[in-house]
Amino acid sequence: MTRFLATTALVAVGLATPLSADSYDLQSVFGLNVPSIGPSPVNWADKVRRMTGGEVDITVHGAGDFVPPFEVFGAVSSGAIPMGFDWIGYWAGQIPVANLVGSMPFGPSPEIAMAWMFEGGGMEIIQKAYDPHNVKIIPCHLVVPEAGGWFNKEINSVDDLKGLNMRVAGLGGQALAKLGANTQLVPAGEIYVSLETGRIDAAEFSAPQLDKNFGFQDITSNYYFPGWHQPSSWDSIIINMNVWNELTEDEQFVMVEACKANITDQLGDQLNQQMAAIEEIEAAGVTVKRFPDEVLAAMQQAATEVMEEEAQKDPIFAEAYQSLTEYVERVGRWRDLQVLPR
Repeated sequence: MTRFLATTALVAVGLATPLSADSYDLQSVFGLNVPSIGPSPVNWADKVRRMTGGEVDITVHGAGDFVPPFEVFGAVSSGAIPMGFDWIGYWAGQIPVANLVGSMPFGPSPEIAMAWMFEGGGMEIIQKAYDPHNVKIIPCHLVVPEAGGWFNKEINSVDDLKGLNMRVAGLGGQALAKLGANTQLVPAGEIYVSLETGRIDAAEFSAPQLDKNFGFQDITSNYYFPGWHQPSSWDSIIINMNVWNELTEDEQFVMVEACKANITDQLGDQLNQQMAAIEEIEAAGVTVKRFPDEVLAAMQQAATEVMEEEAQKDPIFAEAYQSLTEYVERVGRWRDLQVLPR
């Protein structure tokens, strides 16, 4: 029995073909050559294959192989594609809490985000939002704090944000809009051209390790920190719920455990790469600096207003916001107690 649930339309145009029994297709929203993020679902699939003794075989495809990147969630939901790999926040239009989990402005560090997700009830809360869409979510790649973004002009005050055309995702984009910026979401593969042609004046994408490979340092002059909008963020494996329910309990267990192992691998790689990337960016002539404190304070206030407004609109967002905020405050005390003098 093949477990690929391709729609008639997809098969008819040759976008996907059924695989052998116990085999699945997965499409990522990212190109597979994107550093760190690109290989992540491939590495996860390899772990699943090894941990099941070859009983579950997942073929990973890059952005656009079956459907456009921003259509992956809908394709997995309908069963047109069995599995996907994403940045969680891309689906905020259908799932409001995805915005919070994808990246909470001024939110948890990666280790606290991971603890909340797997030990603090995070997975159970967000799965409730995915259930109506017939999708199983497994957080599978934890991104280290990102950069604040690439800017063609200096940001010396809050007024410098007004009228700025910026590519920025998630709740951080909504916060910047409150401060007068014109924000938009541009797919990863289109950011460089958008900056180069002047369609946008600034952009954030990810951490230095990924950013430098897009060549943003060749067309912008200022690289700002901290990544206030994404101090940690999640990418995930999403699985059509009918496919998930076909799996044995052992196979389901393996997929979750393989994601935990994947997170460990990716965090180690990311932490190892960032300073080398920053040095390369500086060598290209880019000025690396921090946002002024007054600008960060305004961003934090705007972000808090945005999250409180979103919590009023959606009960699962409200539940996750309260749970995560309380978890950060409680567990964060442990971190504060352990801070060593420098």
